[in-house]
Amino acid sequence: MKTKRKAAVKANKTNSSNGSMVDISLKFDEGWSYSPAPESTDHVSIKERYGLFIGGKFVKPALGKYFATINPATEKKISEVANASSADVDKAVKAARKAFGPWSSLPARERGKYVYRISRMMQEKARELAVIESMDGGKAIREARDIDIPLAAAHFFYYAGWADKLDYAFPNKKPTPLGVAGQIIPWNFPLLMAAWKIAPAIAAGNTVVLKSAETTPLTSMKLAEIIQEAGLPDGVVNIITGAGDTGAALVNHPDIDKIAFTGSTGVGKIIQNAIAGTDKKVTLELGGKAANIILDDAPLDQAVEGIINGIYFNQGHVCCAGSRLFVQEDVADTVIRKLKDRMQTLIVGDPLDKNTDIGAINSKEQLATINRYIKIGKNEGADFYQSKCKIPNKGYWCPPTLFLNVSQSHRIAQEEIFGPVLAVQTFRTVDEVIEKANNTPYGLSAGIWTDKGSKIFNITAKLNAGVIWANTYNKFDPTSPFGGYKESGFGREGGLPGLQAYLNLG
Repeated sequence: MKTKRKAAVKANKTNSSNGSMVDISLKFDEGWSYSPAPESTDHVSIKERYGLFIGGKFVKPALGKYFATINPATEKKISEVANASSADVDKAVKAARKAFGPWSSLPARERGKYVYRISRMMQEKARELAVIESMDGGKAIREARDIDIPLAAAHFFYYAGWADKLDYAFPNKKPTPLGVAGQIIPWNFPLLMAAWKIAPAIAAGNTVVLKSAETTPLTSMKLAEIIQEAGLPDGVVNIITGAGDTGAALVNHPDIDKIAFTGSTGVGKIIQNAIAGTDKKVTLELGGKAANIILDDAPLDQAVEGIINGIYFNQGHVCCAGSRLFVQEDVADTVIRKLKDRMQTLIVGDPLDKNTDIGAINSKEQLATINRYIKIGKNEGADFYQSKCKIPNKGYWCPPTLFLNVSQSHRIAQEEIFGPVLAVQTFRTVDEVIEKANNTPYGLSAGIWTDKGSKIFNITAKLNAGVIWANTYNKFDPTSPFGGYKESGFGREGGLPGLQAYLNLG
């Protein structure tokens, strides 16, 4: 339901009496507003306390320690989860090692059936999983419902199909599983990242110990329940919870054959140092500072939607976020005007409200980091703009933000902020924007908007980025590999390369 208020629409327009231009702009403090449309939580089942999922059962942590998981939109405790110690990590790795022999020798077709069953059960529980993901992480329910959960289920479905076709995927290579994989996932896409890692690993015949992020563990625990209900053999997938010490114990465990990590570049460097000199294989998907490039022949309204999706999707908590915007000079004023107008329409608020575009920042600590970078941007002399939206009094919130007149040397243009903050620069020539876009320590992703296919092929061939979108942004598919270069890590997840990362190829 919409409630009507007085509306005012203004635009640049010629005055017919004297031919002068009248400066008219859109006003968004008046007009139509949406009535609340909250998603129900009555159907959601969350336990007061979760143990560690080891050997097919939920067990108490060795030291008996638990920590609370908080709803960032309300600052209220949702549940408690176990804080795994090094003894718990050892127990999980031993369970995975014990299960590896029987699981890897199981006919591949039977392995595929288990993976497929997990996918189908995730689809059956999609509504509950979406609500829990929104409650635990602060993301808008529309994003969790329409993107995270369907994509997570699709990854299990995709790799279920490859389980008995490895000889066709890698002909004459005699593929064999690596063994026990230690996997560490971030807090921005908890269930999707778990699917990215678990699905190819177990389809290939490996067993897994996965550590979820400490601020968003609940959908991992629900996934453990699904795995248990699916009848997956005990120990094939083990899911533990904890902070950095738990992850370090997993990385350093001598009986781990493969480490897969998604997270910050700083932690990725620590992991790489820790496993140096060992036989452990590793995949690192780290930070990013993507360039989103708008050429003067681009469809501008479509491009503005791509800019919004590129940076404000999931509150900017995206490693491949288009956080650096490059606009060709002769359309820069038009793009910025349209962008500001579009930002004013974005609704910031209750993540469970289906009208919400931008939810809560994941944690108090992350909000402090974002605010610190906003202060840095102001101090560096960039022009600051933030939408005039209403935000709740309780919880962790940041309105969509952009900085204009940013230079290459500004920290907000060089360092990953991981929030809804966009740094805007202009350019004149294609060679100039390629040089600027590549002037970053990262190389995860990029976007380009133009009407000419020849320009797309020319520019994308010269950008140092692992994933490049053309006339779209943040599109993902299980069949498409994802990963970066330079300080954005190495290795790929998704597609056949994501499966290859869990195989020995003769």
